Amino acid sequence: MRHDEVKEDLRPLIFDFFFWFSRFESALKENNWLQSKTVGATALADWKGFVEAYRADYVLSDAAKRLIAADPQKQIVGDAGLTFTHMTFPDSASQLDRVTLLLKTVRNNLFHGGKHGSAYWDDSDRIRLLLPLCVSVLEELSELGGLQADFTGYY
Repeated sequence: MRHDEVKEDLRPLIFDFFFWFSRFESALKENNWLQSKTVGATALADWKGFVEAYRADYVLSDAAKRLIAADPQKQIVGDAGLTFTHMTFPDSASQLDRVTLLLKTVRNNLFHGGKHGSAYWDDSDRIRLLLPLCVSVLEELSELGGLQADFTGYY
């Protein structure tokens, strides 16, 4: 999909998704959820540590259930080029593991790939479904981790 083909009603959804995804990662970092705390290390959000800390307390919300049911797919290298496949999770994966991986998959597909040739990313109705669900789940995760102030920017 070319820039001029992005429907006007999708633009605010795309902006909101990227804004809130970025705010969540910023909130993680501001609250010391860092992949490395070594002086001089690049400040990267520690999703894995967050999940490990909260997986036992996490309860799937309606939005999270709908996100899982929507089955965001990941882009892979196939025999004939790039393609999409269903996400698979180990049996040991918690609901929070699954939800956070799906959030990051939607972000990766929207930002890095899946711009053409996919029923999943050229389908405006699917984008209208996925992005608001992801924003709702990010809001819920900010509450779970006590990150609301840094997430929203209201202190």
